[in-house]
Amino acid sequence: MTKPHVEPVDPALLVDRALGVIRADRFPYLATIDGDQPRLRPVSPVRTDGFTVYVANLRDYHKTAEIEANPKVELCYLDDQHDQVRLTGVAEVVGDRALLQEIWDENPLLRQYLGSLDNPQLIVYRIRPVRVRFMKEWALDYHEVPLGTP
Repeated sequence: MTKPHVEPVDPALLVDRALGVIRADRFPYLATIDGDQPRLRPVSPVRTDGFTVYVANLRDYHKTAEIEANPKVELCYLDDQHDQVRLTGVAEVVGDRALLQEIWDENPLLRQYLGSLDNPQLIVYRIRPVRVRFMKEWALDYHEVPLGTP
């Protein structure tokens, strides 16, 4: 099979292109490991700061145990043009009360569903990126996105 011809991506625009894909996809997929079995599910990030992504979760969800056992995760974003961002990172529980309050105040669905920031079921994960890759639709080649910018 011949590779499709794709216009090259200007390396100076990689960060902006990757952030654009992240902004465009409201429901990226989160991959975790359950023992020796990968697990994948859509999530709805509650905050995104550059390439650092925050995901709310409930303690009773199975992914809580998966992330506790192995905090290495990956998010996959896809926009309407089928450009893709793969964000590989490490999930950590957010304990900073001021940050949790900001996230809580910005997310009416959290407030409606959980009732209180002190709900013991609530966990917010910060996914710190260790690698970000961008792929233009059907290019079949990933571009490493520099992490030092955002």
